[in-house]
Parts: sequence; structure tokens; C-alpha cells
Amino acid sequence: MGAYRQQVLETAAFLSERINIRPGIGLLTGTGLQNAASSIQPAYSIPYAKIPHFPVSTVESHPGVLVSGILSGKPVIALKGRLHLYEGFSPDAVVFPVRVLQELGVDTLIVSNAAGGLNPGFSPGDIMVISDHLNLTGENPLVGPNENEWGIRFPDMARAYDEGLAALGMEAGKILQLPVKKGVYAGLKGPSLETPAETRFLQIIKADAVGFSTVCEVIAAVHANMRVLGFSLISNINNPEKPAPVTLEEVVEVAGKAAGSLDRIIQKVLEHLN
Repeated sequence: MGAYRQQVLETAAFLSERINIRPGIGLLTGTGLQNAASSIQPAYSIPYAKIPHFPVSTVESHPGVLVSGILSGKPVIALKGRLHLYEGFSPDAVVFPVRVLQELGVDTLIVSNAAGGLNPGFSPGDIMVISDHLNLTGENPLVGPNENEWGIRFPDMARAYDEGLAALGMEAGKILQLPVKKGVYAGLKGPSLETPAETRFLQIIKADAVGFSTVCEVIAAVHANMRVLGFSLISNINNPEKPAPVTLEEVVEVAGKAAGSLDRIIQKVLEHLN
């Protein structure tokens, strides 16, 4: 057994001793979206910094708290805040929380992020159900020796995002009368934002939204044979012909305003989840 897997097992054992429920569903929230998991009836909460071996985000808008409890009658475990490659974390560190969830028995993962809109039909505040992604980070968490206990050497990514879960996400938007779209997410390493030429390129290759997270975690989740549902909160629209400066504060503000809507959508999805 490698040292990395040993650390994952030790972390999972630490949490398993303290979590009274057996979570089958994991939630992973992105920039400014910690309130997307605010309706959980918490049974246990702990900062990442107090969990053995758990990496801690350096980004201010990621609180770094693990919460377990009940949401829509389902036992869940939520990770409020994530790790990013641009912070200097390795792909293994970025997906460490996903591996811990796997060892805790999670088989369905709901991920969310704040993203720049590339589709001209989108508006700030829209929620996009992720149908597929483009991994443009130059990294992959499966590089290196394969842990056969976690998954196969060459996992198929043809249906990385579960179509049934995506349909539930779209239906939840209709029921709640919220602006839910569907599209392809492009994951970059960051942290510099896109140039106009890069934005044009992303539009040419049919990306609908762009951000600096998610793809590594989804690859690890697919390797773990989890069903994945992804949401992007469109924080701004990238127009390469009329480029406008974007600040983290603006992204966090838009994400914060829409987090309540995403929380309602996730609740509705879980209500109908078998």
C-alpha cells in the first residue's frame, strides 16, 4: 500500500469514528458557494485544519469545513471549499477529499463551481448543469501507479457526468422556475483569467463555461465508480470582442446571491434520488 492511500485510510477512519451516519451522497462546493449546502441538518462539523492529513485551501472564499448530516431526508457529507492546482497543490492533494469520501462509502458526488460564461445565451446568475468537461489543466490525478482497490487503470470517461442525475437537475430547475442551462465545462489550471484569444479558442471548441476546478475531482470520482452531478454557477460572461475586467470579489458576490437557488435545486434533486 502506498503512503498516499495509507493517509486516505487514516483520514477516513478518523471521520468514520465521529460521523454517526453512513453518507451515500457527497457535496463539494466551489467559490462563494458554501451556502449551496446550507440546508443540511448538521450532525457533525469540523474544519479541514483539524482533520488528519486533510489539505487546507488558501483561497479566502473557500471556508474549508466538512459537514455531515441530513438533506432532503438523505444522509450526506458536504465539503465546503476545495483545493486548486493553482494554489500549488498536486493533483493527488486536490482529489484527496474525493478519495476520503470514497472510503467513507459515498457513491454519488455532487460538485459545484463558479465559472465564467462562454455561451452568449447565458447570463450572470444562471446555473449550468455540466454535461461534459474539457480537461485543459495539463494534469490528471490518475498519473502514476494505479491503486487497484480504488478503480481500474483506464476508466472510461464517455459518461463522466451521470445522465440520469443531469436530467434530475434540469427538471429541478423547471419545477422551481429557476434559470438552469446545460453545457460543457472547460477546466483550466489558472490562476490568471483568460485572454480574449483564449476565450475565442474555448468558444471554438464548444465550451460553454470555464473555471479552475472540478475536472480532477470528477476524474477521481469516475475512477471510484461514483455517479457524478455537476453544476456551474455562471458568475460573469466572457466576451472576447468587448473584454471587461473581472475580480474575485465580483465572482464571489454573484455566486453568493445564487447559492440559495443552487441549494434549492440540490434539495429537489435529492428528493427524487433513489
